[in-house]
Amino acid sequence: MRKHWGRGGRQQADVPPAGDAAAWFSGRLPEWFTGEPEVTVDREEILVVGTLANLTSEYPDDAAQAAAESGRIARWREETRDERIEIARQAEHRYGRKVAWGATLGGTTELFTTLSVPVMTRLRQPERLVLDTLVDAGVARSRSDALSWAVRLVGDHAETWLADLREAMGKVDDLRAKGPEL
Repeated sequence: MRKHWGRGGRQQADVPPAGDAAAWFSGRLPEWFTGEPEVTVDREEILVVGTLANLTSEYPDDAAQAAAESGRIARWREETRDERIEIARQAEHRYGRKVAWGATLGGTTELFTTLSVPVMTRLRQPERLVLDTLVDAGVARSRSDALSWAVRLVGDHAETWLADLREAMGKVDDLRAKGPEL
């Protein structure tokens, strides 16, 4: 059976709900992290990032500290690969989304197996000129990079507003699922 998503593409209601994903991962994961992992969900991906136990050695400078943190994250990634793959497979079946992983240690955060999802958009000339200016100024390598940069910038400066908007959208989804009372 082929699904037609229509003019607006895949909609929020078309993906399985993942409101309990953080709790599911909290219950499913072994004790890899010092606390609860940060679980971020969108339509295509679930990102799970946990904090690893602090290093026990002292390092002469920040560069050596960062190298040790990066090395410890790489070791954790290798040691947990098979188990993470199995957990991701279960979560992908449950939530209909790919699972990406990351780890934080001290001042170092590394994400791995994350998706880079193409987003189709139509931009008029004024918007394209903004992207071209960012490319010409060396802020971005391409229009795609410029658009990604702009989206990150908006996200950084509008996080509270975006959180309120996401909460409101969740209420709309709940009402839509509930339907009218007859």
